[in-house]
This record gives sequence, structure tokens and C-alpha cells, in this order.
Amino acid sequence: MTDFLQHELTTIAFFWRLRRRDGVCLGFTTHDRDLAIGGLVYRAAPGMAPSAVSLSDGFEADTMDVAGALTSDAITSADLEAGRWDAAEVRLFVVDWSDPAGDTLFLARGELGDVSTQDGRFSAELRGPAALLERPAIELTSPECRARFGDERCRVDLAARTRITRVAEVVDARTLVVESAATGANAYGYGRLRWTDGANSGLGGAILRSVGAELTLRDPAAFAVAAGDRVEIVEGCDKLFATCAARFANAENFRGEPHLPGNDLLTRYPGAG
Repeated sequence: MTDFLQHELTTIAFFWRLRRRDGVCLGFTTHDRDLAIGGLVYRAAPGMAPSAVSLSDGFEADTMDVAGALTSDAITSADLEAGRWDAAEVRLFVVDWSDPAGDTLFLARGELGDVSTQDGRFSAELRGPAALLERPAIELTSPECRARFGDERCRVDLAARTRITRVAEVVDARTLVVESAATGANAYGYGRLRWTDGANSGLGGAILRSVGAELTLRDPAAFAVAAGDRVEIVEGCDKLFATCAARFANAENFRGEPHLPGNDLLTRYPGAG
């Protein structure tokens, strides 16, 4: 299957397939010219190279460093800093560049971890599937809900609480007014915003609070926002039991322990006020 590895004159090239969370898919190769495999053109990027690849059948969280030169039309420092490549799906494989349609040797897959840029080059950690085993298996108790608003545990239907609208006015770096919004008090507080066009297309962020159609973002948008940019806004939840019961009538799905005594119980004594 991998006879090309035995050639006296090497014809091996590394290939990267990266798929961002917004659906954009790019391919790169360490070969000196572009090659098409499986309908995707892999751009020549000789400076993009992996560190030593280590594969095992154990439960260690296999990781690998990825380094490469930035290109203006593919992976830019602005996109990296904006988070467009965070958690991008990555597949690394080896092919005989003289026969791209031949055998393929897959080396690693996972998602991009921490990404950094320095002196026109970027480096990123590739986290393999085994890294999921490092996550806690058991949840800790908390007075607030641990479910993500609208997920399969929360079960609040977000379809009616999601709205596509446009930016009517940019007040400052973190405050904007949209053309239409829900009328509830602070309806979008702790909610989410996703840009669907404009300079920030594909990016998203958290909404800190809202007053009518005026939204205050937790962090400024990565790129300049202009009136007319289309956005998707989703209502939020502060994860308190009172909110879950009164606003969403969803107390039976609350994933927290609001009545569990806290550490302050240990400091109480008879007669304390």
C-alpha cells in the first residue's frame, strides 16, 4: 500500500487539509507545485512543515506542532488573530507526488489548538482525538446551570429566539444598534452574535447586554463593522434558576444545584445573623 516509501529517489510530499468552523476548506502541500487530490487543490507551501509525528495505540493525548509561513491569500496573521482558524479540523497525510491519485498514508488528524504568530510565521498545536480524554468525566456541582443554552440538555428551542438582522448604527467599538430585535428586557444578555457578511463574516462573539435594539458586545469585533452588515443574534440566559423557571418555564431541565449549601455553611454558627 505504501510502496512509494521504499523508492530510492524519494517522491514523498506532506499534505494538509484544513477545514475551518465556518466551512472554508483549504489544502496545502510541502511539494513545490500545486496538486489536486479528491477534488481539492493543495497549494504549494514548502515552508509549512510538521514536527516529528508520533503515533501510538495507547491513551496518551497525541499532539504535534505545525509551523509555516503566512501567505496573503490563504492563512493570514489577521485571520489567525481574529480566531478564524481556532479549532479548525486538520488532516495530515503523505502521498507520492508523482502519482497523486495513488496510495495515501494518513498520519494524523485532530483540530488546531493554540496558535501563535511571530516574524511572519505561525505555529500551532494539533490536538488528536485522544486529547478528549483529558476532559473531566464528571461534572462538579454548581448553583448555576451547566448546560449550554439551547443544547440537548437545556432543550429550550432557540429557533424562535434567533434573528437575522442588520447593523443600523455603530456606536463604538463594542456597542451597535441593529434594525430589529426582541423586545424583552436584556433579551440578548449572555447571548451570541455571528457575522454573516462584511469584514467579520464567519466570526462570532458574546453579547454582554442589550437595551432594546442596542447591543453591547463582550469584546470588540476583530475587523471594522459597517452599517448594513448582516448579523445573526441569539437570545441569552444568565444560567440562574429563577431565570430558567420564570422566563423560559424550563425548571425541569435546569442543570445546576441552586439550593445546595455552599462553603459558607461551614462558617455559620448558632445565633449568627
